[in-house]
Amino acid sequence: MGSGKKQLLEKIKETGSIKAAATEMKISYRHAWEMIKKMNATSDVPLVIKNTGGSSGGGSVVTKEGEELIACYIKLNVAFEEFKEQICKTI
Repeated sequence: MGSGKKQLLEKIKETGSIKAAATEMKISYRHAWEMIKKMNATSDVPLVIKNTGGSSGGGSVVTKEGEELIACYIKLNVAFEEFKEQICKTI
């Protein structure tokens, strides 16, 4: 998972919509949906669940596992930045 997929998950969590998330990220809905399909396919459980439309509208939900992946990504980036700073001090 890269920063774009992390950002997409965060935007879906914020907006409750793949379309709104894609619009905010300035990417097409199709591209966003392809990213979600790839993430869901490589995970043991879905990271995003898409609800079909209707009179009350559809929407999408980032699952608990998706939220855990966001948190893990953030922790890994923080650890990497700390490691990078430590290494750069010794050069």
